[in-house]
Amino acid sequence: MKEGTNMRKIWNLLATTAAVVIAASTCGPIAALADDIKPAILYDLGGKFDKSFNEPAFNGAKKFADEHRLSLIEFEPQTEAQREQALRTFAEQGGNPIVTVGFAWQPALEKVAPEYPDSRFIIVDTTVDLPNVESIEFAYNEGSFLVGALAGLKTKTGTVGFVGGMDIPIIRDFACGYQHGVHLTKPGAKVIVNMAGTTPAAWTDPARGRELTLGQYEQGADIVHGAAGATTLGVLQAAADAGKLAIGVGSNQDDVQPGHVLTTNSAALDVAVYKAFDAAQKGTWKPGRVVLGVKEDGVGWTLDDHNRPLLTDADIAKMNEIKQSIADGKIKVPSYLANGNCPAE
Repeated sequence: MKEGTNMRKIWNLLATTAAVVIAASTCGPIAALADDIKPAILYDLGGKFDKSFNEPAFNGAKKFADEHRLSLIEFEPQTEAQREQALRTFAEQGGNPIVTVGFAWQPALEKVAPEYPDSRFIIVDTTVDLPNVESIEFAYNEGSFLVGALAGLKTKTGTVGFVGGMDIPIIRDFACGYQHGVHLTKPGAKVIVNMAGTTPAAWTDPARGRELTLGQYEQGADIVHGAAGATTLGVLQAAADAGKLAIGVGSNQDDVQPGHVLTTNSAALDVAVYKAFDAAQKGTWKPGRVVLGVKEDGVGWTLDDHNRPLLTDADIAKMNEIKQSIADGKIKVPSYLANGNCPAE
């Protein structure tokens, strides 16, 4: 009996070793067969079900993997220290292409990508200028301008708020677009701006988001836009608790606190991730920088059964008009990122 058990262990070991050798032989370079891919995605802090930025990225990746009957390699970091090793491990395992969600992956990607020149990498929300990296950015200032315009249309107090996540330029870009949008439809309105923190923990602190939002309501705001990853869930909770309105971010959050979410500052991360994987499979993937704004349907505002009762036909018509004006270039939305500050109005 013992001898038979040992033989089974040996056969299992041989089978496992053979499987590893076969798997390794199928992982080819960029010039390999177009459909010879192994999709991988590494999320930002907050988890893939954050109902904000990670979740739509996951949805796009899962849709692609399911449609093509492929396994999806995933990783949800718990700390900043895990990023570089996780990225290197994915590359070693043959992940190709590898999507990294969020600007915080930039330092690790700049170090790891050159070590694996035959692997394809995609980063969302910043630019990494390397020959095997595609950088996908969103014109968040344009989406923020749109929801700011709606806040200006709907405020009754003439004061609105903004709660950002980590105090970094890209979130200042959100705030800048939002302020200018508010003042387009409500000149002279007061815009209160707070950031949840200065470390990555600012993305995963709903209690802090709720606290800041309630503080802005006490200062007279009746609508607060959260742009803070999972911390935004606290902003939406505060709106429900106070009987006021909030604006979500990332994936459609209109259903999180129905009747209290005016709209969501949406970004089509799901579409961007799906297209990146699809291009890799079709052999049309290429490195470089891509910016998706209102014109490309990369950013926008949401309208569905959950927030429709909060809006009039005139509100919707005005929003469609503003959106078209941005797409046509008639409205130039100011950018904090382009100027290093928020340009005066």
